Amino acid sequence: MSESIFQWRKPTGAWQIQHCLPITPAAGGQNLTRWQRLWRGLQQSFRLMVGVHDYETYLKHMREHHPTHAPMDERAFHRHCLDARFPSQPGKLGKCPC
Repeated sequence: MSESIFQWRKPTGAWQIQHCLPITPAAGGQNLTRWQRLWRGLQQSFRLMVGVHDYETYLKHMREHHPTHAPMDERAFHRHCLDARFPSQPGKLGKCPC
């Protein structure tokens, strides 16, 4: 096994990645630099790790997939996310907070 690690060669051929698409497109038609896109992606990742959901992503999803439904306002959205993670009603099972 370790012999195969030492014999590693850099891959060549036409199958190599030529162009990578950004994780998230520029918000609101803004032209963001590469570092700004990276920073926004990191911010979103860290927020999701601690349980804070992204309201802008929710709005985008509602516009694309449910155009006839009115989206929740930001306060109601965050309340819904907290109730889903930490259920306040007795007997309601939710996600484990740990």
